[in-house]
Amino acid sequence: MADTMGHSATATRNTSVALGFCLLAIAPQIFEFIWSIGTIFGWGAGRGPATVLISHATALVAGAPAALIGSVGGETKKASSDVLLALIYSYPILAVAILTLFMTIRSAQDYVGGVILMALALFALWASSDLQGMRGFSFGAGTAPRMFGGLLVALSAGIALTGLLTDGPAMAHYSWRGPLFVMASIVFFALAIRPLGLVVSAFVSFMIAAMGSHETRWLEAAIVGACLTLGCALLFPYVLGLPMPMFPRFLIQ
Repeated sequence: MADTMGHSATATRNTSVALGFCLLAIAPQIFEFIWSIGTIFGWGAGRGPATVLISHATALVAGAPAALIGSVGGETKKASSDVLLALIYSYPILAVAILTLFMTIRSAQDYVGGVILMALALFALWASSDLQGMRGFSFGAGTAPRMFGGLLVALSAGIALTGLLTDGPAMAHYSWRGPLFVMASIVFFALAIRPLGLVVSAFVSFMIAAMGSHETRWLEAAIVGACLTLGCALLFPYVLGLPMPMFPRFLIQ
């Protein structure tokens, strides 16, 4: 009875971890889809939501398998960025998610941490896939990212393997509030910088990030946010010479 319950608990944990890895495998596609919603309201530029959804779904379901079959047959046709994202990033993480269902995880922190580091390395390899590599003994723009990305893949695979072979701590409780509000502040700043300007975007982004902690003192946060906003208003346009809009568009027009 105890063995059965232990096996059931392990299977449940593995299923949860595998589902998390599946979400991690399509995280860039989800992020671009969320980002593309802003284009409907004129926040930023890029592909629309329908185009993003169809392109990534086609790449995952049809484009990437076709590229794999074509490479086996000797085709040298250049794959699209969406197809490369599926091949370099999504498929390996999905493969790890499937294997996780059949693994005995002895150190969850090492295993999950190793896979997350692997995902970062694979994303870096995809992001540098269109950069020029080495030509003879000269380094190209993509040489260093690919070199360090490949090294990080190997190291992270070793960390994940340690989580399967040696006993270690289970997953500790993780609070999503801090990272969630910090990411929300970054996304807000990226979408609001053009229509609202640097002053409003910087201050509101800081206040959104401050919501990530229940210990935030709002008066102190507002003072610090105002000082940082003033620093940004002086740094970017005057010190660095970057032509950034300072105030909301409707006030200038």
